[in-house]
Order: sequence, then structure tokens, then C-alpha cells
Amino acid sequence: MSNVPAVTDSTFEAEVLQSLMPVLVDIWATWCAPCRRTEPIIEELAAEHGDKVKFVKLDADANVETVTKYGVVSIPSFNVYSGGEVVKTLVGAQTRKQFLDELGDYL
Repeated sequence: MSNVPAVTDSTFEAEVLQSLMPVLVDIWATWCAPCRRTEPIIEELAAEHGDKVKFVKLDADANVETVTKYGVVSIPSFNVYSGGEVVKTLVGAQTRKQFLDELGDYL
């Protein structure tokens, strides 16, 4: 079972924007090979750091409203939200070290 729950256009505000902790949103699609490569890394990070940062997945194809609202043009993209605002955006496949470096302020 996945450590990383899915969010949708309809649950995004409650699960991400209203979260009391920082949230990393993994914006992906089933056909995206780099997305599949980063999935195990996100799963590991969620298991290790889920008490400090909330990790969720957003299927770009199924949630066009949210993807459009936040100007996502390339996947995988990873948006970090804090206090209901995007505070960081990573585009493209990342390594575990890159994620840890980028999330350092929140871990």
C-alpha cells in the first residue's frame, strides 16, 4: 500500500491548501516514465518524514483544474505548499538527495 495518498481537484484545498504542515505535491501521470522513476523515492521520503511534511500525489491528466491553476506545464513537477501558498517548485525527475536538499527547511 502506498504511503502517498492521492488528491484531486475536489480535495486539493482541504488536503493541501488548508494543511497545517508543509505539503509536497507530486504531480504525475501514468504515461510519464520519469514520474514512475521518482515514485519509490517519494514513497521512501513519505515513510521517513511524513511526520514533518505531508506527501500527496496529483494525477495531472485527471485533475486539469488544479494543474491549470498552478501553471504546471511539465511533469513530473513537485510543488511544496506552506500556509496555502506554493513556496517551492521542482520540475523533472529528482534524486533522493535533491529532494532532501530542497525540503531541508521543512525537515
